[in-house]
Amino acid sequence: MAGNSGFSEYKVVEGWGQGPAGRAFGGVTPAVATDSRDRVYIARREPPAILVYDREGNYLTEWGGDLFKNPHSVWFNEQDQLYVADVDDHTVRKLDTDGRVLQTLGTPGKVGAPGQPFNMPTWAVLAPWGDLYVTDGYGQYRVHRFTADGTLLHSWGEEGTGPGQFALPHCLRVDSRNRILVLDRENRRLQIFDADGNYQGEWPDLDGPNDLFIDKDDNVYIAEGNYRISVFNLDGELLARWGEHGEAAGQFADHPHGLWLDSHGDLYVAEVPFLDNRLQKFTRE
Repeated sequence: MAGNSGFSEYKVVEGWGQGPAGRAFGGVTPAVATDSRDRVYIARREPPAILVYDREGNYLTEWGGDLFKNPHSVWFNEQDQLYVADVDDHTVRKLDTDGRVLQTLGTPGKVGAPGQPFNMPTWAVLAPWGDLYVTDGYGQYRVHRFTADGTLLHSWGEEGTGPGQFALPHCLRVDSRNRILVLDRENRRLQIFDADGNYQGEWPDLDGPNDLFIDKDDNVYIAEGNYRISVFNLDGELLARWGEHGEAAGQFADHPHGLWLDSHGDLYVAEVPFLDNRLQKFTRE
């Protein structure tokens, strides 16, 4: 698995997480993230849980089976607090690394009013200035901005193909320029907003973008549904692209849906929707 334009070659770690000290994931795994100790947290859709492994792929624990209905995404802040968007429970929860709930946004099991949180939220991330941004999601076409204590500040977005409109706001991140990058999956693009939700521009011609990760060098990794990973700089210039459809190690048997880089620069890619036990780790040479 290789990139170009100066990017190093990535090598798949065959059988990661499935070895003698590992444990089969046991279901579809839509998202992955690592904490400050490079422990790997994997969202499992059904039966719902958060699975925890070390970076070598040894199984550590799992939790959340009595809490989640369908954890769609996982994201860590710098305090090792995990944010989980649950699409079927219509909630976003903040948890510690032992699975203790620190905060819940939304009403468990209840859809919010039109335009209000939440209707099948997809991703939640904390900005450096302390506000929480949530894409919402499968049930409506909105982005919500909250204060740290969970107070809704404002929301933006509507169905459509124009600037600031969405077909499916699937994921978002905050970059080092304090811009909100939102993956508008069915419109095949990344839209850029300022902190207040004002449209700033877009990167077109993506292929079903699902998740993104921004590394310490401001490289933007995007998991695209059509069996590929793309890397851009913050100006939207393509730096590298790779991936192919197949079931061999290093190929993508299903759609790359979640990705994360740990502190070593190793890349984890989670795939959905149909094949169990497809989360792959790649090391950078």
